[in-house]
This record gives sequence, C-alpha cells and structure tokens, in this order.
Amino acid sequence: MTALDTDLRLPRDWPVLRLAFRPFYLLAALAAVVLMPLWGLVYSGRLPLKTGLAPTLWHVHEMLFGMLGAVVVGFLFTAGKAWTGLPTPRGAALGFFVLLWLAARIASLLAPYPVFFFLDLAFLPLAAAVFLHLLVEAGNTRNLGIAAVLGLLGAANLAFHLGASGALQISSLRALHAGLALLVLLETLIGGRVIPLFTRNAQPGLSNEVPAWREALTLLTTIAGLALWLLEAAPLLAALALMAAAALHVARLITWRPLSTRARPILWVLHLAYAWIPVGLALLALALLRQQPVSPALHALGVGASGGLVLAMMTRTARGHTGRPLQAGRTEVWAYGLILLAALVRVVTPLLAPQLYTQGLLLAGGLFASAFALYLRVYTAWLTSPRADGRSD
Repeated sequence: MTALDTDLRLPRDWPVLRLAFRPFYLLAALAAVVLMPLWGLVYSGRLPLKTGLAPTLWHVHEMLFGMLGAVVVGFLFTAGKAWTGLPTPRGAALGFFVLLWLAARIASLLAPYPVFFFLDLAFLPLAAAVFLHLLVEAGNTRNLGIAAVLGLLGAANLAFHLGASGALQISSLRALHAGLALLVLLETLIGGRVIPLFTRNAQPGLSNEVPAWREALTLLTTIAGLALWLLEAAPLLAALALMAAAALHVARLITWRPLSTRARPILWVLHLAYAWIPVGLALLALALLRQQPVSPALHALGVGASGGLVLAMMTRTARGHTGRPLQAGRTEVWAYGLILLAALVRVVTPLLAPQLYTQGLLLAGGLFASAFALYLRVYTAWLTSPRADGRSD
C-alpha cells in the first residue's frame, strides 16, 4: 500500500472515487455544459469576473486547462494504473485532486485573482508529479514523454498566469496557444497508439500499422511546425512545416484504415475527430501565409480534434472500466454527431459567412454543450455506481 492508496474507508468505498476517470469525466462533461452559457454571460458583460480576466482569456483558459485538463488527468491517472501496475490516487487522495480542480474553476469566476492564481497553478504540476512518480517507480520509460507533456501543460498554465497577472511581460494569449499545441501533441502521441490498436482489435487480421520512421517523422514535424508558429518565426517557414505535418497526419490516418470502421461508431468517431488535426494544421498554415486570423484553425484543433477525441475516449474508456460492452448506443452516436457538427459550424462560419459570426458562435456552443449533456445523461449513473460486471476498479 502506498500513500496514494490511503485506507480511509468511507471515501475509498465510494464508486465515484475508485479511479480518476469517474469524477473527472463527470466534471469535464459538466464543465462543457455549464461553461458555454457562462461564456455568453461573461462575454456580454452580464457576469463580471472577480478575477479581472478579459472574457476571451477566461473562456479559452477554462476550456483548455479546466475542462480538457480534467479529461487528461482523469485518463492518465486511470491509464497509469494499467501501464505500471501500481495504484493511482483513489479515495481521499483522489478527492483532494477533485476538490482542487473544482475550487479553481469556482475561483476563476468568483474569487480575487491571487486566489485563482494559486489554486489553478497547483493542479497540473501536482498531477504531473504523481504520474511521473508512478512511471519512475515502475521503470516505465516508454511513457516519460507523456509525463513531460503533462508537465509542460503546467508550465504553459504558469506562463498564462504570470502574463495575466502582470508579473512578467508574457503574452497570456500565446501561453494559451502553447497549451493547445501541447494538447495536440498529446493527442498525436496517444492517438497514434490507441486508434490503430482499437481498430485492429475490432477486426482481427487488419493491417494498419504505420512504419516507425514515419511515426517519428510525423511527431517531429508536428512539433517543429507548432514551435515555429509559437515562436513567431518567418511565416513561410512555419507554414511549410505545418503543411508537411498536416500531410503526414493525413497519410497516418489513411494507413489506419478509417473506412473499415464505418459500421462501428465508437471507432469511426476516433478517426473523424483525429482528422481535425491535419485540417487545423493546414488552416493554421494558410492563415499565416495570408496574414489572416488563426481562430478557425485553433477551433478546428480545439473543438474538432480535442473536443471530439476526448468525447470519444470518455465513452470508450468509461464503458470499458465500468464493465460494459464497447459499443456506442444511439445517444452516444447523437453526441458524436453534435460535437463534430459544432466543430464544423465554428470553423466554417467565420471563413464562409463572417456576417453570421455571432449566430455561428452561439450555435456551435450550443451543439458542443448538448453533446456533453447527452454524455451526462447516459454516463452519470454508470460513473457513480459499481462496475456492471462486479469486478473492482
């Protein structure tokens, strides 16, 4: 038994605190549902922020480091147990992380900035330290890169707060861009493992493995393109790297045989959501070349890729870890469709119908929130009750 597995019986016995995916998937879905209408109130000035943050900075921060951050930690703490064979936070220890995340979200709206600053900064570094400790103790070097990305997410959040508070002359918006870039790298790493594997598992004999050299080239080119953009390098150079990365992601996706999954929604949603990565990278390259706003590209990556992939993983891993069949029901299929449609509306409206920008923004937000509301409708009972197969988490 370790300090992470403290024998505090009452909270340990609560199903919702047995593995991190349970509370954090619930909280992430709830955040997606709540943050969209709150964003409208904050943006219109009807809900002033006690922190003094600019409305757009608050919105992007809470979606990236709040909602998506919860999914990342919930997934990695859960996967970390399988990857290392060691216990991950549960019971009171997990409850501490849950309360810390929740307190930071409330503070972002209602507390003075210093309170938000310290509560929000603590979550990701502590989670990264726990995850790294697991990997080191188990000698699991394969996943050290993922631990590094989690730590860098914490560093990007620190940069955001240092800039927003005026402590350093750092662009808070650039720090948010760095956070999104790191999420894309995490999706590239984990997606590259699980999407072709899940596809093969469902169809024995299917050949869809990408050569190791091309996997490495895809990752390195993606890092280079995003880094050149973040460092504000010559637009042509950054655009070329981003276009090359987009092409490699397309080749990767084709190799995974996405058409073979068309009869299995729980699989095709992974492929369709991943397809937003090359779309977002290509749009970012075009925006740099044409000196146009990068918002459509960032929403392709943030709503389409990140939103779609986390919803897909939240359904699949929750089904697996609660002892249920790995088959999406009708409600989940509707949720998949809504999240992908939200991305399409949010990306296409400013490009093709800028006069409808506000309407498109509201529609996309409503579709996004509705997708996760459907998730809550199905999964709340499952995530707060024991496994259906009677096994222990």
